[in-house]
Amino acid sequence: MAILVVGLNHKTAPVEIRERVAFGPDILVGALRSLTALAPVREGCILSTCNRTEIYCSVSADGEQSVTDWLGRFHGLDPIPLVPYLYTRLDREAVAHLLRVTSGLDSMVLGEPQILGQVKTAFQAASAGGATGKLLGRLFQNAFAVAKQVRTDTAIGNSPVSVAFAAVSLARQIFSDLNDQTALLIGAGETIELAARYLRQHAIGRVLVANRTVERAHDLAVRCNGSAIALTEVANHLPQADILITSTASPLPILGKGTVERAIKQRKHRPIFMVDLAVPRDIEPEIAELDDIYLYTVDDLQDVVAEGLRSRREAAAQAEEIIGFHTEEFLCWLRSLDAVTLIRDYRDHAEHLRDQVLAKALRQLEGGKPPAEVVGFLAHTLTNKLLHGPSTRLRQAGREGREELLEAANELFQHDAKSDTSA
Repeated sequence: MAILVVGLNHKTAPVEIRERVAFGPDILVGALRSLTALAPVREGCILSTCNRTEIYCSVSADGEQSVTDWLGRFHGLDPIPLVPYLYTRLDREAVAHLLRVTSGLDSMVLGEPQILGQVKTAFQAASAGGATGKLLGRLFQNAFAVAKQVRTDTAIGNSPVSVAFAAVSLARQIFSDLNDQTALLIGAGETIELAARYLRQHAIGRVLVANRTVERAHDLAVRCNGSAIALTEVANHLPQADILITSTASPLPILGKGTVERAIKQRKHRPIFMVDLAVPRDIEPEIAELDDIYLYTVDDLQDVVAEGLRSRREAAAQAEEIIGFHTEEFLCWLRSLDAVTLIRDYRDHAEHLRDQVLAKALRQLEGGKPPAEVVGFLAHTLTNKLLHGPSTRLRQAGREGREELLEAANELFQHDAKSDTSA
């Protein structure tokens, strides 16, 4: 059996292609059942996110084409036009690919941690549906352990690689503990949503979300356990804010120097950390001149982001070494399965021969033959039966000049002989 990955992601396919082959929760169970019904497929797992759709399988030799064709057919698509967007990985490459994905090395944002949870959810769904077995079970558990080691032993997730992440990282430097702080977020777009997510991850005490459209502010506030306010209410709530992050599409500043001066007085000069991620700027530049104000713009954070990317790339190089080691470890285990099967079959064969010869020996004893003669018969016959097959094949290998088989047999039998002598 081989390990196969068939998939596409943000690097190989545009969003209009990715969304056509996505597997939502409502169709996932049926998809897994359909996938594992394919003749070459023994086990299967489907990972489907906004950035990737990947099918992990244990398959027989002809499985690659079957799985590729199935992906298109399941979604009612002609498989042929999909081919340019797809990639396939087999055995070593498949194992290394899953380890890289789970560790965040194949993500749009290098080192992002969300993918680990998504892979775990995908595997749990496949396991619950009976689609996985010993091989994929071992593979995915190994991937989870490697991802944890990468997080522990490298700095892959420590450095900010987005302006939203950088903003929250700076806030944590100024307020070492965010539990008692209030954050005021102005805007409701992707950047502010990311900032809200990071703040929540770091246990921010309270979140206020302001936007021109209160409904959008409310939607984001609900997701981060915060409160929504109208944009016109910002001046009233600013004195409560220890952290202010803004990113709107306003053509003019929405926060002036006078408003901030009044807020600082009401706060009795407790500092406010402000980050203006908007272009054009949301916060008047003169506000930076005020005491007790720490104001950063998107340009100020670019250096932080660039440094974060450099740091993550260095960590990624360390992570690749970890992944390379564990890929080899898993492949060694996979190869050992062949030996286990061979040993089991050989033992079953030997025990079958033993039972046959033993039955004859017992009949001879019952017939009155001397025990010594019966024991001699048992030893001679069993030895001949056990050695007949290997001896015949070794003679044939000698005639055909198959030196590699003769060398392997010599190594095996010499080891056994030494073991017998030492015993």
